[in-house]
Amino acid sequence: MYSAVDRLGIRIKNHQHQTTVLKRYAKTRTGSKNLPAPEAPKYRVTGGELFEDIVAREFYSEADASNCMQQIIESVNYCHQNNIVHRDLKPENLLLASKSKGAAVKLADFGLAIEVQNEQPAWFGFAGTPGYLSPEVLRKEPYGKAVDIWACGVILYILLVGYPPFWDEDQNRLYSQIKTGAYDYPSPEWDTVTPEAKSLINSMLTVDPTRRITAAEALKHPWICQRERVASIMHRQETVECLKKFNARRKLKGAILTTMLATRNFSTGRTVLSGTSGSVAKKTNGAIKDATDIPRILNEDGTDGKVEVLVLTDPKCQLGGDSKKQDIIRATEQLLAAAAAGDFDTYLKYLDPQFTYFGPESCGNLLEGADFHKFYFEQIIPKSVVRSIHTSILNPTVHLMGEDSACIAYTRLTQFLDKTNMPHTQQTEETRLWVRRDGRNWQNVHAHRSAMAGTSGSTGFPNPGSNMSTSFNYPI
Repeated sequence: MYSAVDRLGIRIKNHQHQTTVLKRYAKTRTGSKNLPAPEAPKYRVTGGELFEDIVAREFYSEADASNCMQQIIESVNYCHQNNIVHRDLKPENLLLASKSKGAAVKLADFGLAIEVQNEQPAWFGFAGTPGYLSPEVLRKEPYGKAVDIWACGVILYILLVGYPPFWDEDQNRLYSQIKTGAYDYPSPEWDTVTPEAKSLINSMLTVDPTRRITAAEALKHPWICQRERVASIMHRQETVECLKKFNARRKLKGAILTTMLATRNFSTGRTVLSGTSGSVAKKTNGAIKDATDIPRILNEDGTDGKVEVLVLTDPKCQLGGDSKKQDIIRATEQLLAAAAAGDFDTYLKYLDPQFTYFGPESCGNLLEGADFHKFYFEQIIPKSVVRSIHTSILNPTVHLMGEDSACIAYTRLTQFLDKTNMPHTQQTEETRLWVRRDGRNWQNVHAHRSAMAGTSGSTGFPNPGSNMSTSFNYPI
C-alpha cells in the first residue's frame, strides 16, 4: 500500500489549486512487491532556498515576510487538512519555484511526515531538527499537527530579525529554553516590528499545544490577511545582514554532518571520530603546493595577468597553530587560484572523483563530478575579458571532523579588472568539505556556494568585447 506521504502526493497532483507543496516520491515496499509510486508533478523547483533569495534582494520588509509566511502557512494548512504532519519545517525545506521575482514558496522534503487519523494527539517518535522541535516532542508527550505551527513560529521569528528565538551551543540548554518557551524581543531590532507580528509569533510559540493557534486560524490573523494595512513596509537591512550570518552558520552545520557521513563512507577501517587524542598529523611531501605553484592568467594580448589569493582571518578566529587547519586553508587557496586562472588540470587535482556541488549555477540540483565546471574552464574563461584577479578568503573557519576529514566555511571576495581597467567586486559565502583518503593529499569532496552579490548588479560571464556590465562569475 502507499505510504501517508505518497497518498498526499496523489491528492496534490489532483488538486490543481494547491501548488506550494513539493515531495520526492519513492517506491513503497509491501511484502515482496514494489508498488509504483505516484507520478510526480510536472513542475521543477529551480529557485533555490527562500532564505538565500531574501539576502540577495535589494529590498526586504515586514510585509515581504508576511507574504512569505502566508504561503508557508497555506502549505501547512493544506497538509493538515489532509491529515499530514510535516514534522521537519525549517529554512532548508522552504524553496522557490523559480528564480523569477515573486516566485511561489514551495514546501519540500516530507521524509519525516506522518499521517494522523484524527485530531487526537499520539506519540509518533522523536523526529525533527533541534532548533525547531516543539516542547511536547522534547517532553516525549503525544503530539499532532500543532508541532508544525511551533516550527512556523520559529521560522517567522527568524524572517523578521535574522536569528532564531531559541539558541544555545549546548543542546540540553537549547531544549530547556524551548520547553519553557523562553524567548523575548530584544531591543533595538524588535522595536521596529509591529505588535501584530509579535502577536502571531506568540500565538504560534505557545507552549501548550492545545492553546496554540492552528494553520487555518493563522491565515485569518490580521498580520497575514490584512498585510497592506498592518505590516510595516520599512526596509529591514539589519535583518538581511543577520540572515546572511544565519545562513552561513546553518550551512556549516549541514556541511559538518555531511562530512561525517562522507568520511564514514570513504575511510578504510576508521570512523570520523575515532582519531587518537593527542595525535599529530605527519606532514608529507606533495600534500600541498607551494605558493610558487599558483597558476597564471593570460590577458587577451598574451601577456601575463595577475592572480592573487589572500587569506584575511578575523583576530577572534583561533586556529590554535593546528597544522591540519592550515593545510585545509592552503588547499582552499590553491583550488581557488586554479579556478581564477582557468587551470583545469590543477583544479582537478584538488577534487575528489565523487565531488559534489550545490550553488546558484546548478539551478537547485546537486551535481556530481567535474564535468559541469569543465565547461566553464574550456568555454567561458578563455573568452573572458578579465585582466587581473585578486581573491580574498575572509574569516575562514575550519572544523576538523577526524584524522582525515575537515570542513571550511568562509566568505570569498573577488576583485578584478576588465580590459578597460574598470574594477569589479563579487562576494559569495562558501563551504567546502575536505577528505584525505591516502593520508597525504587533501581532496575537496563537496562545495556549497551561496547566491552572489557584486558591484555590477547581475551575475554571469561577460561576453568578449562587452563593457563588463555584469559581474564575472568564477567556477567553483
